[in-house]
Order: sequence, then structure tokens, then C-alpha cells
Amino acid sequence: MEKRMVVLELPPSLKPRLSKGHPWVYRNHVRELPEMPSGTWVRVTCGGFSAIGLWDADSAIAVRIFSRHHVPDQTWVADRVREAWKLRAAVRAGATNAYRWVYGESDGLPGIVVDLYDRYAVIVAYAESVQGLVPWIAEALHAHVDLQGILLRPADGGRLRSLWGRLPPPDLVVEEHGILYYADLEAGQKSGLYFDQRENRLAVGPWCQGKRVLDCFCYVGGFALHAAHRGAQQVILCDAAAAAVEAAQKNFALNGLEPTRHEFITQDGFELLGDFAAEGRKFDVVILDPPSFARDRKSRRAAERAYVRLNHLALGCVRPGGLLASASCTSQVSPEMFREALAEAARRANRRLITVHDAGQPVDHPVPVHFHEARYLKFVISRVMPLL
Repeated sequence: MEKRMVVLELPPSLKPRLSKGHPWVYRNHVRELPEMPSGTWVRVTCGGFSAIGLWDADSAIAVRIFSRHHVPDQTWVADRVREAWKLRAAVRAGATNAYRWVYGESDGLPGIVVDLYDRYAVIVAYAESVQGLVPWIAEALHAHVDLQGILLRPADGGRLRSLWGRLPPPDLVVEEHGILYYADLEAGQKSGLYFDQRENRLAVGPWCQGKRVLDCFCYVGGFALHAAHRGAQQVILCDAAAAAVEAAQKNFALNGLEPTRHEFITQDGFELLGDFAAEGRKFDVVILDPPSFARDRKSRRAAERAYVRLNHLALGCVRPGGLLASASCTSQVSPEMFREALAEAARRANRRLITVHDAGQPVDHPVPVHFHEARYLKFVISRVMPLL
């Protein structure tokens, strides 16, 4: 098979990055684009470097590299799934039954994610080139764990499809650090829930006892649930999606937290913060967990400006001595750039920010040192203080 593989010769300048393990070859780095279908195994060479990957006929990422030695087969894929399972042992030892089992490039399976919701595994393939690996992955999941269903969710948000077993019930409930959530695997964002903020949600809770809390971009209420569970006096939740706000209300009721004690608002987060600042409304804790502001490098500067503006608005709603908990899931914005955006927002608001918590992703979203693109999440809790 390897003797007949197409060989792509890459510019020598790519050798340092690829030899360290970076798994992507961009289309503009391929001198002569071959005519072959997505999902074809190819060998890439660069100086003395050589590796095997899957060709994508349309993506900006032309090749996703899988192995330095052999064309992956079903056993090779099963080994990657097993290694990923072992790496999540610490997650399983905690109080959760929903987490990311396979995190694409970080677990040696570029372009593929597997999320586990109790006894249901959801596969998401983010590139046409990796679709052919899905049956092997499904078989490895089924062989490794006693599951009730293995599902495939298209990356474009299409209809959930059963690969094995049965579809999950519409009222499927999962647990995270003592908090219960309805998991909508059919219509929810990502594969149903956002697992990456699990530990950050837990970290916010103790700061909220007896406090008035504003949770912007609340989605299904993750941060707000932890705040209310730890005794927040009142939580105001805001999201632009009415379905998300409704789901948050249901999750409050599911956890025995009376929704009428709190306030649920369907509105854009930027608009709400502007309105509250104009009205002089202040909170002890303001939480910001917005969607990504940049999908590519061209949008990086616009994303930085958006983070400055958003956090500046939020600072106008935090009482002196209160807390701002701010997140960024934009991979194009580095941790350093995000901290600079917070500093600029503080300067414009005439405030000092004292960081008390600075974190990223949990262990089920590991980051290889050679692939910084996997490190997308930033989460900073800061004490908001007046200027000296």
C-alpha cells in the first residue's frame, strides 16, 4: 500500500514544526495539489522528515498527520482510543459521568472527537478526510466500555445518527461535581454540553456564597448552577438563545434550585451589560463565557477588540472589590493576548484587576507541547479594585 501512496514534498522550512509533531499541513504549503479523493492516505516528506496522513481535497488543512511509521489500521486506531481512556482515569475518579474521551490531535486522532455522556458515546468528525475512520473508532469504543449507544453527530450540526445500540432518551441526565444537567445530544451545542469549563465552573462556586451574580452567555446555566448551588443570593442569567435560557431554567429545577428566585433573560450579552451599566446596576460577581470571536487568523485583531469591549462593559457592572470571571475559547487569541485584553479593559474602566485564578482546560482536553492550537481555553478570575 505504501509503495503506491502519493508522496507530497513540502518546503524545507516546515521541517522544524513537523518534526516536533505538529499534525497539520496547510494547503498553501503543498506545491502541486494532487487530484484524489478526501480520505486517501499520503506520505509527506520534508528534508529528512517523513510521515503518513490523510488527504483532504477541500479543507484549508490539506493533510492531517497520523503516524511517522505506518499506515494506521483498525488495531492502531483501537490503541489510540485505549490510550485516551487511560489518560482520563483522573476524570472518572471525580464526580462526573460526562467528559471528552477523545480530543482529536491531542490523542493522536486528528479531526475526531468523542464525548461520553454516561453510557452514550458521541463521535464528531470535523473533516471529510477522517470519515472513513469512524467505523473503526465506534468498534473500539464498543469493545472497550459497556455502552448503551454510539452516535455520530455531523460537525455541521446535522441530525444525530445511531452507529450502534440505541438513541439516548430526550431527558438524558448527566452529573458534574454534584450538579445535574439535561444533555440534549440532538440539538445542543458541540455534542450536547460544554465539558471544557467543568473545573472552572467548580472554581467559581465558592466565590458566590451570599453574592449577587450575573452570568452572561450562560448557555444551559453551568456557571450559574454552581453559583446558586453554593448559596448565591441571586443569579441573573443571560443568553441570546431563547432555547438556552429555557434549558437553564429546566436545569435549575432539576437541581432543586427554585427558578423564581433568580432571573433568566434572553438578550445579547453585550447589550445587557451596556443596559445594566447605564442603569448603574452592580454585581458582586460577573461571569463572561462568550462564544469564539475568531475562526481564523484574519479575525484575530477583531477578536481582541471584542474581548476588550466586552470586559470593559462588564467592569462597569462589578462593584468595587467584586469579581470578574472572564473566559475566552478563541484559539487565535493566546493566553498572553487575552491577559493584555483584560489589562486594556481595566485601563479604560479605571480599575485594577488582581488575578486570583488563572486556568485553561481540564485533563480530558490535554494539550500537546508541539500543538499549541489545542490550547484554546482561557479562564481568569480577577478581583476588581479601584485605582490607588
